Amino acid sequence: MVDSAAALDGSETAAAELELGRRAGSPRLAAALELLLAGGGTLLVLPLCWWLRAALGLDEGELLVGAAMFHAASLINDPHFSVTYLLFYRDVRARAFGPAYHGAQRLRYWLVGVAVPALLVAWAGWAIARDSSTALGAMIQLMFILVGWHYVKQGFGVLAVLSARRGVRWTLVERRVVLAHCLAGWAYAWASPFDPGTKSVVSGVFYVTLPHPPGLERATQILFFASAALAAAAVVREWRAQRRVPPLGALAGLLISVWLWTVYTRLDPLLAFWIPALHSLQYLYFVGLWRRNAARAAAGPPTFKGNVGRTLAVLAASAVGLGWLLLRGVPAWLDASLVLPATDRELAAMGPTPYLAAFTAVVNIHHYFMDAVLWRRDHDEIRHLFAVDEGAPEAAG
Repeated sequence: MVDSAAALDGSETAAAELELGRRAGSPRLAAALELLLAGGGTLLVLPLCWWLRAALGLDEGELLVGAAMFHAASLINDPHFSVTYLLFYRDVRARAFGPAYHGAQRLRYWLVGVAVPALLVAWAGWAIARDSSTALGAMIQLMFILVGWHYVKQGFGVLAVLSARRGVRWTLVERRVVLAHCLAGWAYAWASPFDPGTKSVVSGVFYVTLPHPPGLERATQILFFASAALAAAAVVREWRAQRRVPPLGALAGLLISVWLWTVYTRLDPLLAFWIPALHSLQYLYFVGLWRRNAARAAAGPPTFKGNVGRTLAVLAASAVGLGWLLLRGVPAWLDASLVLPATDRELAAMGPTPYLAAFTAVVNIHHYFMDAVLWRRDHDEIRHLFAVDEGAPEAAG
């Protein structure tokens, strides 16, 4: 979720919150669930990681957690990518040619929906056709650079959305200060540790990483901690102005996304296996919130179309199926059909699974771009994120 969502005003829900607070049956339970899914579940995973290392040892712990997360990806990580395609290309004719989008919004949709994937597919196809691990390795490195940007921007989006749902309104200056801290965390995470350019391998593709300039790690570290102090001051300023602080889930989503998922991922060697799944759960929570409220609106007056449960079930099943095709089934079939086995040729730098590497990079990078179009205040359906119901934590008043 991107920063433009922060400008959404939660004041429209304030009156509803007071009334719902009197009638709600389980807002506390909903608030606890929100905290866990928004990122707070990481604080439960960390003790589990420590216990596994103490009970099994590091090697056995990595084997167990790595295998579990690999299989869990089919139901968590992969659908978090594929559901973006289902949301982005939904009503594609109306968005690309009809009345749904206008002006700059339509231009962004064309660029991200057509130009960006065409460029990425051409890049990956050229790399595989030329058997160039350098070209495919460059795409993989771009993916890793952008993933940190994606994580911190999503953390900022969590803060923006959950704050707005409580009627906590950040000023433009405060939003910019917090966003600057997020981006400083992204820069520091990429620059740390210092990398003079090392050989690496992803999905069987060997490449040399982009070297870091001397002093970059220290400079970004100073910037990160300075921005943290300014962000803390912004929270204090917000409390003094409104006598309210952002909800716990919002702060947890921001801080954990930046500090644990992006910067200090090496806090525990087993935590790195969990981070993609935790990030995906965070993303899917807001997708579910958005589409559930949209389905409820469609099922009510004046159209009375659709069924909430059926709509969400179809979306979930479609995301799981498409995720398997994009990130497992199709690339595995292409690698098995078009790449000669190691017994028939000398294993080149491209490795045995170049299509898996290419699909992974293309889907990841395109996912980041599509998010920058979907999670904006000028995307009309985003209003559904702010609908408050009786079971929501906002109802606690």
